[in-house]
Amino acid sequence: MPRNNKWLDQVMEEALEPDLPICDPHHHLWDLRPDAIETRYLLENILEDTNGGHNIVSTVFIECHAMYKADGPEAMKPVGEVEFVNGITAMSASGLYGKTRVAAGIIGHADLTRGAAAGEVLDALKAAGNGRFRGIRHAVAWDADPAIRNHRTNPPEHRYMDKKFREGFAQLGKRKMTFEGWCYMKQIGELADLARAYPDTTIILNHFGGPLGQGSYEGKQKEVLDYWRKEIAELAKCRNVVAKLGGLNMDINGFHWHEQKKPPTSQELIDATRPFFDYTIEKFGADRCMFESNFPVDKLSCSYNVVWNSFKRLTKDYSKSDKAKLYHDTAARVYSLGK
Repeated sequence: MPRNNKWLDQVMEEALEPDLPICDPHHHLWDLRPDAIETRYLLENILEDTNGGHNIVSTVFIECHAMYKADGPEAMKPVGEVEFVNGITAMSASGLYGKTRVAAGIIGHADLTRGAAAGEVLDALKAAGNGRFRGIRHAVAWDADPAIRNHRTNPPEHRYMDKKFREGFAQLGKRKMTFEGWCYMKQIGELADLARAYPDTTIILNHFGGPLGQGSYEGKQKEVLDYWRKEIAELAKCRNVVAKLGGLNMDINGFHWHEQKKPPTSQELIDATRPFFDYTIEKFGADRCMFESNFPVDKLSCSYNVVWNSFKRLTKDYSKSDKAKLYHDTAARVYSLGK
């Protein structure tokens, strides 16, 4: 149960368009996270969210430094995370827990700064995934403002431009694996440079490329939006990049939902964040966009039902074809999940 459960319960919504098939392409699983809004998020916990009324048919797990191996070579410790998630996936695949196929696709982590040597880690991750492993995320979220929380891996500036990192990145294409691009907005240009250098590798932009609203960015939403739009327009020209639509309910985004007396309704959520959604869909197109929950991280600000309702309010006048792509088909294609 999340720490803010009573607060979240103040806003309860029935699922809109409950029959619309959804693949949630971005969530985490973990245990013993004392600082997280939900300290334990395993199969039963995510099912509490996905069984709330929306038609979640499948999900994709994204690495989060969960259950790394305690022993063995440092580079191979992330293999433990894929082993852990694959066990949960096998439970879900039994059908005993309902129709939702949790973690039908698995994204792990490998340290690409090891250069070509990262290839052996990728091979070990693939073997541990038992046919479900799809690629990796090596997050580089960094900003010069000390008020901004950088990624837990404490990446240096310009990681995407690093020669050794790119040697490791090249190993993905050789294995037809995907890459999750989690960066902050001033790094989007470097992600575009990476995408142009490796046009045959699929890159998935996480969380709109991290538009910021804390620290020196506080109260500067127009300036942030203008800067972000220019960067996104260039990134969208890279046909090997697809975009995840979501992940704007973290504290770094500066909407301060978690500091209010009541959580936002789905209408309030989309009213505040709509410019990011509209522009990304305009530039990438529905066939290169997919909605994401980013749970349980975004549970800081809203419930699972509310966040998906916010997306559905955005797309209420969209065509049936575009809805199918945004909610399911793009994710199913990118992560090779089948129907």
